[in-house]
Amino acid sequence: MARAPCLPTVDDPKAVELSRPRLRQVMDVLRAEVEADRIPGAVFGIARRGKLAFLEAVGYRDKQAREPMGTDAIFQLASMTKPIVSVAAMTLVERGKLFLGDPVSEYLPQFADLKVAVETRDSRTGAATLVLEPASTPMTVHDVLRHTAGMVNPGTPPVTPVRQRYIDAGVNDQDQSLAERVDKLARMPLAHHPGTAWDYSMAVDVTGRLIEVSSGMSLDRFVAQNVTGPLDIVDTGYHVREGGWHRIAQPMADPATGKLPNEPDVRHPPKLVGGNGGMVGTAIDYLRFAQMLLNGGVLDDVRILGTGTVAHTTSDHLGPILRNTETANRFLGPGYGFGLGFAVRLAAGESPMAGSAGDYWWAGGFRTIFVVDPGRELVAVLMANETVYPITRWFQLFHTLVHQSIAQ
Repeated sequence: MARAPCLPTVDDPKAVELSRPRLRQVMDVLRAEVEADRIPGAVFGIARRGKLAFLEAVGYRDKQAREPMGTDAIFQLASMTKPIVSVAAMTLVERGKLFLGDPVSEYLPQFADLKVAVETRDSRTGAATLVLEPASTPMTVHDVLRHTAGMVNPGTPPVTPVRQRYIDAGVNDQDQSLAERVDKLARMPLAHHPGTAWDYSMAVDVTGRLIEVSSGMSLDRFVAQNVTGPLDIVDTGYHVREGGWHRIAQPMADPATGKLPNEPDVRHPPKLVGGNGGMVGTAIDYLRFAQMLLNGGVLDDVRILGTGTVAHTTSDHLGPILRNTETANRFLGPGYGFGLGFAVRLAAGESPMAGSAGDYWWAGGFRTIFVVDPGRELVAVLMANETVYPITRWFQLFHTLVHQSIAQ
């Protein structure tokens, strides 16, 4: 039996000025994607003015077994872990345990002597050589939260010489602790001087380690005690409890090869508990998390962050900082900046994605995505099993589906 929705509901979406026919159109579009073998299944939910107006599933939780998707399906959140961990970090900022303007090295001394890789090319052969120079400024806590730390993500193409260093060092290895991964990151050359460019990176793992050092607790325990537990988002964590294994959304085999993607086994606690990814959860849970943010840090009389902190966290923190890296062009694009864990829309128009000025969102590589739109008093979540569907097109599809459903 599906878990009951954990937000107040309305019988008719029209009560919160959402269009029932347009919401049916959302499911028609997703059903067509299932039938075209572009996704195995999905769960879509939308709430407005604090009321859940729509929550439905389509397709298969396990396509190979022909098991239908349920609204209580548990998905791998991948990078949708990042906003949760960022919120956890901000609870420590509020308590005076962590300061955004501090150098990371004040908490993690191994980051005291950072080097930046400057790529030079042989004019004759075109071969690239990395020359290391001292970082012009320290990497700050602010930088790791807004992806301006100078780091990169080795799993994001293209494979540059700096990314290759990460790969060769085994930074992406799952058979290590967070402390071990962060120690490796501290030895890696930076691709940019801190504070000079937005580049999607592994910096949220550094955020996770900062949480551990500042709180004296493991990251998973701190998140459970300070974010997921108080919010009663019971299916969200770093593994799926045994009683929930039958609800895990299974990936779809690649239609071209017939092979399943190599995903982590989320039935057991992992060795690596990090900030970049690794959490699991349901659409229902993430709607509660998003609604807490929309409410200014509180849900059901439980306050996670102060309203002023939420406003600061979900504001653009880039300003004049360069956002012309390959990952910025891919994940932000025109019209968007970045806050402390979220992409933030700067103005109406400009972006090819539908949206409103001031909305903020993020997504996971396994095709989970959410948005909070304060101007329209709206939160929405779309979760699918891992699929071959192009991720940037997935971003656009989600935002379009959400905004076409608004009646007024």
